[in-house]
Amino acid sequence: MSKLILSLALSLMVAAQAGAQVKVEKVEYKGWRNSYRVSNGQVELVVTGDVGPRIMRFGFVGGQNLFKEFAEQLGGTREEKHQLRGGDRVWKAPEDPVATWAPDNVPVEITTTANGLIARAPVEPLTNLQKEIEVRMAPSGTEVTVLHRITNRSLFSLEYSVWALTMMAPGGVAITGFPPRGHHPANLEATNPLVMWAYTNLSDKRWVFTKKYLALRQGPNNSEAQKLGMFNPNTWGAYILNGEVFIKRANAIPGETYPDFGCSFETFTNNEFLEMETLGPLTKLPPGKTAEQVEHWSLHRNVKLTDLTDDAIDAAILPLLSGSAIGN
Repeated sequence: MSKLILSLALSLMVAAQAGAQVKVEKVEYKGWRNSYRVSNGQVELVVTGDVGPRIMRFGFVGGQNLFKEFAEQLGGTREEKHQLRGGDRVWKAPEDPVATWAPDNVPVEITTTANGLIARAPVEPLTNLQKEIEVRMAPSGTEVTVLHRITNRSLFSLEYSVWALTMMAPGGVAITGFPPRGHHPANLEATNPLVMWAYTNLSDKRWVFTKKYLALRQGPNNSEAQKLGMFNPNTWGAYILNGEVFIKRANAIPGETYPDFGCSFETFTNNEFLEMETLGPLTKLPPGKTAEQVEHWSLHRNVKLTDLTDDAIDAAILPLLSGSAIGN
């Protein structure tokens, strides 16, 4: 066997071994018999096949679920109205009380891949949209790429944004970064919107503002809803809970039109959960075309955040973003 053929054979063997490290198996998950666990031995996530598309769990193998779960809704299917359930989902933005909240309570088609799966819902009768979530897990480490897609299955062009919403378990704190800061009078132009809702209360103690960061605490004893949105070309959010950190990242395109006065990131909380959300640009899609919002997820252990200050966040969170396009 020539050296070239031997080298190619060894490369194929290494690639096959790397791909084989991601295992996809059908499991029962909290009443849903047709669920799928994706794991590389270090982290695991669970996608339901009985409803969705939903990613209901993401965590270290055998560890805590960083995602919120509504216990009374687990295992349910074919409900008439939309169910919060928890986990990660894909919605159409801007938010509409009817079309956005269309139920996702029927079985989805699951297609397994070499490093994950695709969960594809039937076309929604209410909206003529078809939603899917694809999971691509790295063969080692904690990185997962999650692709949220919405396809226009109507007979007409429709304009919408793909909205990726992740509901986090209670008791933690979410942090996101502003675009790079500057100084007056050297930097005179506006850099980004900070968007409020009618129920936003900036005096609420769950909000923490620093020069470089925005933080929001989840408080199980405070039922008043809070929400803010912003734009950052390097969109990211980090959620810290019990010494572990979940990070989601996405790229936003300056100059494109985004929902909600130009938001690429939004965060919401009440007494039950906290939500970190990224949004794609508003796009007019002809029939049959698909819009996609790509997020990059990671998990991190033994993170000690001593305070919600620039210095403390720089020390605890910035190293977790190193090697990516995200920065402050």
